[in-house]
Amino acid sequence: MAGAETRKKWFMEERLLQSQKLAALGELSASIAHEINNPLAIIRQEAELMGLTLKKAEPSTAGDREELQESVRMIVQQVDRCAEIIRNLLDFARKREPVVQAVDLNRVVEDMTRLVEKEARNNNIAIERRYDPELPLIYSDAPELRQVALNLLSNATQAIGKNGAITIITRSAGKNAVELVIEDTGCGISAENLEKIFEPFFSTKPLGQGTGLGLSISHGLIQQLGGGIRVTSTIGLGTTFIITLPLQARREEEAP
Repeated sequence: MAGAETRKKWFMEERLLQSQKLAALGELSASIAHEINNPLAIIRQEAELMGLTLKKAEPSTAGDREELQESVRMIVQQVDRCAEIIRNLLDFARKREPVVQAVDLNRVVEDMTRLVEKEARNNNIAIERRYDPELPLIYSDAPELRQVALNLLSNATQAIGKNGAITIITRSAGKNAVELVIEDTGCGISAENLEKIFEPFFSTKPLGQGTGLGLSISHGLIQQLGGGIRVTSTIGLGTTFIITLPLQARREEEAP
């Protein structure tokens, strides 16, 4: 019993420390994001102006013009990437009350599946749908659920790359909850990294291809809705995310 109590105490202390770190990071992220937004907007505006000027100018050779135009395109591309990171930071830092309404989870997931289906088809990734036709309506926040579903589906396609399969399952989980399961046959996640995937800014993607905030934001949104998210993975075989959602989203004031 003493050992169990010690582990429970350690676990609670770890959760408290993590919550404090996330709260501090959220405040810092919002401050940094707002400060960076203005100079980024100016840089992008000037790069677009340079691009327009280059079209009218007469560089010494065609090669010079192409090189300059490529530099301008690169500036715009990297500014857009910074803007995406800032949006993710603000999403991470922003705290808003869920707008709870009746939600057809099958419909929400299907809408997001269609967004990634074209890319999946182009990469020979099959998508298998196993929606429970008797799934009850849940009372939750549809936009937040769309964000989570799209993030997990996009991650699944990226983990596979080419030639694989994604299986999407909706099902009841007892009398008061439903589950969304997204399985992929991708590269898998190591046990070491599996413990970190919900941490802000942690990413297993190549440098420049991920902000490391998608899963952290998704985890926070699901928790805010009173649900839970868990993951299992095997290197070389694939990864499974399981999201559990209550039939009635818990409001913040109802949280324990």
